[in-house]
Formats: sequence, C-alpha cells, structure tokens
Amino acid sequence: MVLARIVGTVVATRKDPRLVSNKLLLARPVDPRDRTRLEGAYLVAVDTVDAGVGETVLIVSGSSARMASGMKDCPVDAVVVGIVDVVDLSE
Repeated sequence: MVLARIVGTVVATRKDPRLVSNKLLLARPVDPRDRTRLEGAYLVAVDTVDAGVGETVLIVSGSSARMASGMKDCPVDAVVVGIVDVVDLSE
C-alpha cells in the first residue's frame, strides 16, 4: 500500500470499456511523518471510494489493485481503496 495525496484528475475520453464510468485520479506519494510530497513519479489510480483533490488516500497496486471492489478483470495497476483520516506514527 502507498500513502498518497490526490493532486488532480485525469480525463480519458477513449479507454478500455471496462474502465468506463470509473473516475481516474492523479496522486503523489507522501511522507507519513508530515504528509509532505515525496519526490518521484505520480500515479494514476482508479477511484473506488469517491476521494477528492487534497485528500490523503491509500493506494494499492499490482495484482492487489485488481482485487479491489469492482476491479476484477479490469486493466488497472493502481486503485484508491481508502481515505485516510489520521496517521499516527510512533517512532
């Protein structure tokens, strides 16, 4: 799982028919200590929890993404599966 912040949306008018009606979000991994953006690649993830821009979310990727609700047999590699309320890091 990846902790990330939603930074935008992606609109694709032509896509695989199994992805029609799914919202695509642009996310950026964050540091769990202070939720600042980490340097690195952005992720495009299918939204299954009605997340919005600015929210911190949990994203699963790879074969786990296809296990998310409604994603069976869909061509996805990243799926938003949760909206984070609080991160409690004990170091």
